[in-house]
Amino acid sequence: MGRRPKVDLDSGVEDATLLILEWLGEQGVGAMIRVDAERMREGRPAWTFAAGGGPLSEGMRADGSSVAECMGRALLKLRQAGLIVPF
Repeated sequence: MGRRPKVDLDSGVEDATLLILEWLGEQGVGAMIRVDAERMREGRPAWTFAAGGGPLSEGMRADGSSVAECMGRALLKLRQAGLIVPF
């Protein structure tokens, strides 16, 4: 109880990121992923996923130190919001 779900870093999600973004767009969700060079230099999680609109009642954000971690967290949050991404 109260534990954070684990992100599967070996799922291959980084390979499917563009397909996921395209699928989200087809659902009416605006989404993006970006890398912040300053946070990377500082050793902080540099990757950010943000999404909003469509079936999402409010915007959401997920951060990670790699694309896989960032997108893994994003998929967990999307599922918690009721949007099941077919990945």
